[in-house]
Amino acid sequence: MLHSRCVPYRLIEVKRVWRRNRCLSRASLVAYQYWLHRFAAYCKAHSLDQRAELTQQGAERFARWWRSQGSPRRGQLRYTIAQSRHALRAWAFALSVLGEPLLPWAVPRTAPAFDRRFQAFADYLRDVRGNPASTIHKKIVQLTALHRYRRSRHVTGVTIRLSEIDAYIVACRRRFARTTVADIGSTIRGYLRFLHATGAMKADFSSSVMVPSVRTAERPHRTLPWDDVQRILRAVDRTTPAGRRDYALLLMMSVYGLGAGEVIALSLDAVDWRAMAIRVERPKTGAVFCLPLLPAIARALTDYLRHGRPAHTSTRHLFVTMRTPFKRLASSATVRHILHLAALRAGVTAPFLGTHALRHTHACRQLELGVPPKIIGDILGHRDPDSTSAYLRVTSDRLRELSLPVPV
Repeated sequence: MLHSRCVPYRLIEVKRVWRRNRCLSRASLVAYQYWLHRFAAYCKAHSLDQRAELTQQGAERFARWWRSQGSPRRGQLRYTIAQSRHALRAWAFALSVLGEPLLPWAVPRTAPAFDRRFQAFADYLRDVRGNPASTIHKKIVQLTALHRYRRSRHVTGVTIRLSEIDAYIVACRRRFARTTVADIGSTIRGYLRFLHATGAMKADFSSSVMVPSVRTAERPHRTLPWDDVQRILRAVDRTTPAGRRDYALLLMMSVYGLGAGEVIALSLDAVDWRAMAIRVERPKTGAVFCLPLLPAIARALTDYLRHGRPAHTSTRHLFVTMRTPFKRLASSATVRHILHLAALRAGVTAPFLGTHALRHTHACRQLELGVPPKIIGDILGHRDPDSTSAYLRVTSDRLRELSLPVPV
């Protein structure tokens, strides 16, 4: 056959890079070579340079050509594109490690511009209020949803009526939780104040926007029993590279009370092996502090770095993906997925199993062990003692110790 006479460029050296990275199983190696040989045959048949075609667009062109050849039972086009793209991107990554100059895999995406009607407000949030890009994006998305709602009711113009906002808040309440609706209302209030201050609206009725009230710490944060946390950690398969990463990540969140954003942001330089300390930066406040590198954490990190983390990565972040191009974990959703898989293996079920569950559990566990709330607040990175009280759930055993005799 044609593909058997076409050898992928530097295949032997590429396979060595793959093996050093320890992230590909034998089945994945076989599947990758399957696509590489066929891609080489495709390039030969069309007089194309293999390295020049190793881009996202080139991979899609190849997949469409391959799907159009031979038997119609070659599977769906979407499946063919996904499978071949994984193999070709892994090939391109290995060639870049070997020093081959290649074209960028994908054209960098430019950040989408905000709707021009909200651009001035976005600039105000960034330049005056000092909001981060993620907060600005969230607020603009909320205001865009309000604009779509007004347009669906055939309402146009800059002037926003209070009756329109009330109707929109009621509609949101049917779809979202109270906290989400309260956050939407806060964004609308800020936008109305901005319109009034800039002269776009004559009256400031931001204080008249009514939303569901959400009291601070009105409900204790939900936590997991400590036995369940231990079961989740034991359920992680530490014989695989991904399992070693997941175990070290979940262990740090459980022992230190770190949030998903803090774990994702950790870099290799944050671990001081000589001083046996870890440098952590809080995403919200930017505060930096050091935690002791406990023996259990040190062993888990050593196992992950030696036998789990890919040998060739383009980032200095501590925890990376196990698929080419081995970049930093994308978001807290990735961490939540890791936690859910481990909980599923352990047989732990909870309707509130989010990434902050381990953080809340850590705080509650420290309280049960008698650690002063001030120390717990320092570990969690709280500046206000009231913030610490919102994280702590006083257990019934703790209440019994503090109970007073009831007069009869």
